[in-house]
Amino acid sequence: MSRIIRIEIDDSAIAPATPEMEQERRVAIFDLIEDNSFSVPGRDGGDAPEGPFVLELCIREGRLVFDVNSEDGDKVAEFHLSLGPFRQVVKDYFQICQSYFDAVKRLPPAQIEAIDMARRGIHNEGARTLQERLEGKAVLDIDTARRLFTLICALIPQS
Repeated sequence: MSRIIRIEIDDSAIAPATPEMEQERRVAIFDLIEDNSFSVPGRDGGDAPEGPFVLELCIREGRLVFDVNSEDGDKVAEFHLSLGPFRQVVKDYFQICQSYFDAVKRLPPAQIEAIDMARRGIHNEGARTLQERLEGKAVLDIDTARRLFTLICALIPQS
């Protein structure tokens, strides 16, 4: 059961999400719960904690926090990641998402498709960044990383 069964987002420290981002968050959470691969490796020669896992994401003291618990609520792990490596890709992702939302309202399908391809490319870049930052802390496949990146975007303040 190396998977996440519930996601909790603590967004109390950030501005409210736009309706578009709130919809992206709901879809990402639904898709993530339906299909994900997430495990925590054993530490110091110990066995790997068994899932399923409950994951809380939040920003605390300027860092992205992954709080991983068992289904019963026992603490499994907590990872604190610097926001620095995510800032540019999140900024690019927000910009391309805004272009996409604008395009859907007024551009022909071919142009919308081109913008959507760029959006997916940036999304993949964010997912790869997440996998790199979690190396040695958690193991997740690219689809899980993509969905988690969407949720992370909802937490990182835009400047």
